[in-house]
Amino acid sequence: MDKAIRNELMEIRSRLKDELKKSRFEHSLGVEFTSASLAMRYGADIYKARIAGLLHDCAKNVSDDKQLDLCKKYKLPISDTEKKLSYLLHAKLGAYIAKKEYGVKDKEILSAIEYHTTGKPDMKMLEKIVFVADYIEPGRDKAPRLDEIRVEAFQDIDYAMLMIFDDTISYILSSDGIIDNTTLDAYNYLRNELEEKQKERRMNR
Repeated sequence: MDKAIRNELMEIRSRLKDELKKSRFEHSLGVEFTSASLAMRYGADIYKARIAGLLHDCAKNVSDDKQLDLCKKYKLPISDTEKKLSYLLHAKLGAYIAKKEYGVKDKEILSAIEYHTTGKPDMKMLEKIVFVADYIEPGRDKAPRLDEIRVEAFQDIDYAMLMIFDDTISYILSSDGIIDNTTLDAYNYLRNELEEKQKERRMNR
């Protein structure tokens, strides 16, 4: 690994260790290394995956109410759902902080941070990697079908994402919660895309 990259990763880890709760920092390390593993599997940029994985929760040290205030201050777009569920804003605010406070300029990294919670339609590989890594990193232990999704993540990342969306949406509905429209759009886009791929496979047999 290039010395400059190694130093950058060490500096980010050092800052996050001071800024985040211990459990959140350990989660961020788990997402960093899981993102790197998925990047190796799918031929994505390992450096970008590690940076995005490390910084995906960099705004989690900010309270939900303050996140809303800061998004307004920085003129970041806020949906009606995000106004009700301000905890969703940590991803959007995190991308802003990664750029302004950590000097991240790469648009792929910033987008992966911004959409790691809700997802979005037509996600690129780095976005998919961080989204999945956040769900399956080794410290996670409560999600249903977690072992199955971990296996699937290294076989077919799109199908692993669909499983995550399925379980997340089912959990929210069972809790009488609100589903973010971006999540629904991402889920429907991915489901339709996978159905089209299956149709193509059947036609080409």
